[in-house]
Amino acid sequence: MHHVSNRFARFAAVGLLVMASGISSAMATGGLSSTGLGQSWPNATDVSASPRWHVYVFQREGIRYIQVNDLNGKVRTAFAAASGNFLGLPVGVDSAGLATPQEPLPPPASKRGEIVYQDAAVKVFVAPQADGTLRVFAASGDCTDPIECTSRVQ
Repeated sequence: MHHVSNRFARFAAVGLLVMASGISSAMATGGLSSTGLGQSWPNATDVSASPRWHVYVFQREGIRYIQVNDLNGKVRTAFAAASGNFLGLPVGVDSAGLATPQEPLPPPASKRGEIVYQDAAVKVFVAPQADGTLRVFAASGDCTDPIECTSRVQ
């Protein structure tokens, strides 16, 4: 009996060690995936604030990559964000319709839309257009109007 309880104790200790190292790895990246960007159904958590969109956040080397997909899994756009700077990525069918503070676009024809993702550093607003395209506005988390924060007047 003593032999069985020692074996169980060693098994439990190894299990706790493996679990602790997995938790610390997840905490180091904030629990965010570091692979899958550009995929229709990446192995990442859908963090969308809207039931009409899928939003995935990836992180690598301190840079976060945010991807917006439609309900069918079609990648619409993606961008990188770090320290208040945004960079649109050539990913998705609407990548040309992404507006950021560093890459502003004129205001869209339709401003109707919704916030699909928000955290302390990033706010993402999606505005479907009448022609079937999507305008996406990626702004800093403290921006109160993402269209205004990412638009240039022409």
